[in-house]
Amino acid sequence: MKLLITGGAGFIGSNFTKLVTQNSNLNFDKVTVLDNLTYAGNLDNIKNYKDKIEFIKGDIRDRNLLLSLTRRVDAIVNFAAESHVDRSIKSSNIFMETNILGLHNLLECAKLNGIESFVQVSTDEVYGSIKSGTFNENSALNPSSPYAASKASADLLALSYFKTYDLNIKITRSSNNYGPMQYPEKIIPLFITNLIQRKKLPIYGSGLNIRDWLYVEDNCEAILRVLEHGQPGRIYNIGAGIELSNLEIASLIMKKMKINQEMVEYVPDRKGHDFRYSIDSSRIKNELGFSATTLLDEGLEKTILWYKTNFKVIN
Repeated sequence: MKLLITGGAGFIGSNFTKLVTQNSNLNFDKVTVLDNLTYAGNLDNIKNYKDKIEFIKGDIRDRNLLLSLTRRVDAIVNFAAESHVDRSIKSSNIFMETNILGLHNLLECAKLNGIESFVQVSTDEVYGSIKSGTFNENSALNPSSPYAASKASADLLALSYFKTYDLNIKITRSSNNYGPMQYPEKIIPLFITNLIQRKKLPIYGSGLNIRDWLYVEDNCEAILRVLEHGQPGRIYNIGAGIELSNLEIASLIMKKMKINQEMVEYVPDRKGHDFRYSIDSSRIKNELGFSATTLLDEGLEKTILWYKTNFKVIN
C-alpha cells in the first residue's frame, strides 16, 4: 500500500509518520508526507524519518497538486487542518478554507483517482460540551467555535462521499492530544514551556473546564488501526478516559517540574468556552480491539522531558 499523510509534519501527523516508518511489521511500500509548513508544521518533526518518506511542501487547497499526488497512492490519512480554537475565534477564514474547502479538494481527487481507503482525522469538539455522561458516535453535532464547526462540516462532507460515491471513508474523533512535538500554543505544551521560562500559567475563567487527555502515540495507534481494519462509513471515538480540569493539569505539571504552585494566573474566559468534553470509546475497543494504554503520569513525564530537551529548537 502506498500511503499519503497530509499534515504529516504537524503534531499528530508527525507522530503518525514516526509510527508508520518505524514499525517494520507494516506493509507500506511508500509513504508520502504533504505539509504546507505553516507555523505549526515543522520539518524537524520528521527529520529522523526523511530517508523513509517522500516529503512534498504543499497545500491541500491546491487541486492540481492533489490530483497528481492521488494518482500514485492507495490510501490517505488527512491530518491537514487549522486546529487552534483561539485563532479561529479571532479569524476564522483560514479554518473554513483549509478544513472544509481543502478537504473537498482532497475528497474530489480521491474519488477521481480511486483511493482505496481514506481516514479523516477529526475531534471530539464537534459534539460540543456535555455536563454529565458521554458522547457516542451517534450523538448530535453541536460545535461551539468556528474551529469545531469547520471540523463538524468536514466530517459531514466526508461521510457524504461515502454515501454518494462509495468512497471508503472512515472518521476518527479523538479527545485532547498531548505529547512531544506539539506547537506550544495548546495548554499542556504552553504550560510546560512557560514554566521552563519561569512565566506564569494562564488559566481561563475558573480553571474548572474539563478535558479527556489522550497521549498522542495512543491516538496514532488507534488511527492506524482504523486505517487498516475500520469499517467504511464508520466514525470511531478515541479517548483515554482521563478527565481532568485545566487547574488539575496545571497543578500536575507544576508538581512534576518541581515549581511553586503559585505560578497560576487567572485570565478572562474564552468566548464560547466548552465546559466539558467526554466521549465513549467503546466502539473502537469492541470492533478493533483498541484501548489507550499510556497513563497520564507517564505521558506527562515524556512530554516534559521532550520540551526540556527541544524547546530552544522549536521556539
